[in-house]
Amino acid sequence: MQTFYTKDHEWIKVENKTGTIGISTFAAEQLGDITYVELPSIGKTLKMKEVLCGIESVKAASDIYAPVSGKVIEVNENLENTPEVINQSAEGEGWIAKIEIASLDELKNLMNPDQYKKYLEDLNS
Repeated sequence: MQTFYTKDHEWIKVENKTGTIGISTFAAEQLGDITYVELPSIGKTLKMKEVLCGIESVKAASDIYAPVSGKVIEVNENLENTPEVINQSAEGEGWIAKIEIASLDELKNLMNPDQYKKYLEDLNS
């Protein structure tokens, strides 16, 4: 399983042609306490960088974008009642949706964990 990141702080964990998507720990920290997640519809087809869903926190409402193109095949229903799971485990239990990836080639446009770490360091310098 490989993990990739976007410059908008989404992550995708890829296994075969299934991608699990969420927001990075950094993004969750920036948002503060998450109060609501508008989950995408199962079956929704997305193009890379289209809005996957919305997240609301005590600080802001944010759109979450699809890191790659694909079709939503599963959503994390636990987030409907406990959106704060994202704050506790943004890159684990706080995943948002799983998609069937349309083209694995799109992963070339994303950062690996080392590149993302460097990107965050550059943001903070």
